[in-house]
Amino acid sequence: MDIVMGIVGWAGAVLLIAAYALLTAGRLSAGGWAYQAMNLVGGLALVANCISLSAWPSAALNVVWFGIGLVGLLRSRRRRVASASVE
Repeated sequence: MDIVMGIVGWAGAVLLIAAYALLTAGRLSAGGWAYQAMNLVGGLALVANCISLSAWPSAALNVVWFGIGLVGLLRSRRRRVASASVE
């Protein structure tokens, strides 16, 4: 189980770093679905990893990160639905 949680943690870290790098490079939009989804999944993966290691401060940080990603993803979805109904 430790190996699986290690892989989950590393995958989450890679997703968060990739999202930030792609945003900085101008390849993703901060309000876009892909950026928000990468943050959401990356944050959730790190929450799972931190909980498995009893790393509570990091787990709390990543719960907040996950929440921010969730709010961003919901806002992005609302914008897509709103713009589709205008067309």
